Amino acid sequence: MKIEGRTFIISGGASGLGQACVETLVEAGGYVAVLDMNEENGAELVSKLGSQTKFFVCNVLETESIRAAVDGAVEWVKKTGKPLGGVIPAAGVSTPATVRIRGFLGEKQSTCHNMLTMDQMLDRDGNALDLSDFDFVMNVNLRGTIDLVRQSLVHIAKTEPTRPDGERGVVIMVASSAAFDGQKGQVSYSASKGAVTAMTLPMTRDLARYGVRVITIAPSLFESRMTSMMSDKVRGSLEKAMEFPRRAGQPAEFAALAKHAIENAMLNGTVLRLDGGMRMPSKM
Repeated sequence: MKIEGRTFIISGGASGLGQACVETLVEAGGYVAVLDMNEENGAELVSKLGSQTKFFVCNVLETESIRAAVDGAVEWVKKTGKPLGGVIPAAGVSTPATVRIRGFLGEKQSTCHNMLTMDQMLDRDGNALDLSDFDFVMNVNLRGTIDLVRQSLVHIAKTEPTRPDGERGVVIMVASSAAFDGQKGQVSYSASKGAVTAMTLPMTRDLARYGVRVITIAPSLFESRMTSMMSDKVRGSLEKAMEFPRRAGQPAEFAALAKHAIENAMLNGTVLRLDGGMRMPSKM
């Protein structure tokens, strides 16, 4: 698909990997509906990138919030005349303990007192995994993903094909290397990202008749606000698990793959690992 002159909906678009995708697609001539909870970051990004972007407040935990954002994006498309070309659900959280660091619920960073607490089946005192924590991660990473995708597809499937082969759009989902080799304490996160990878092929088969492709990217350690809060010990341990290059990935490198996935019509129904050859050890 040609990016120029098409509109893409990106959740989590005001920071991290989502923001990198916004910037890359705009540079390629695309238009982007930026969905995020952080209004300050969203306004700053739109001010920086200009009229090819428009910000919509969106909480992926709430279906009505997603509906309002998607409807707003569709109305914007009618005004610009730049038809929908795809959706990238990049909003997500890692573990319950790191949610506050990302500010997902609007909490200040100082309220997070234990960044490295993980969601194990049994904690050190033998207590069972808290299902409310499990539900939260699953609802953001999995339900939030499918909810945004399904609501966007209603409109993408109605657009005119962009190529002789009938292509109408593309869905690019975000998984993680944890979907394949999750570490100790990543039960919720691995489950949510594993489910995203698992639904890639059936979603591809469902949408083939509409000319919509589905690709999932599974990154490993990438630079973000969340990873910037890691201790040197934790970060160093993760980088040592990478083959080459032995460093965290850059958001622009993720966005470059997303751009290629949009442009290459033969990429479909697959999960692309973006991990420097990393295979996560059982524990750090």
